[in-house]
Amino acid sequence: ATRGHIQKAGYGDYFIHRTGHSIGTDVHSNGANMDDLEIHDERQILPNSCFSIEPGIYLPEFGVRSEVNVLVRAKSAEVTGKIQREIVTI
Repeated sequence: ATRGHIQKAGYGDYFIHRTGHSIGTDVHSNGANMDDLEIHDERQILPNSCFSIEPGIYLPEFGVRSEVNVLVRAKSAEVTGKIQREIVTI
């Protein structure tokens, strides 16, 4: 869904990495991948698995990447931290 949304907005060529990764005892865990961009993965996403969803768009002038962590439940998903709803100037 994330990749499709970015492609529909015209930035697909600038989204050059996976959508995110599984989170376990290591930050980049060995669980199933969220998409097939870099590695084809047929493993199922199991309930009570954690993932980062971190799309990035990298234009020639600048890039931006956002990350949320998600706990996948049997019939839903739960964002585990605060969701940023406004732009923060740095």
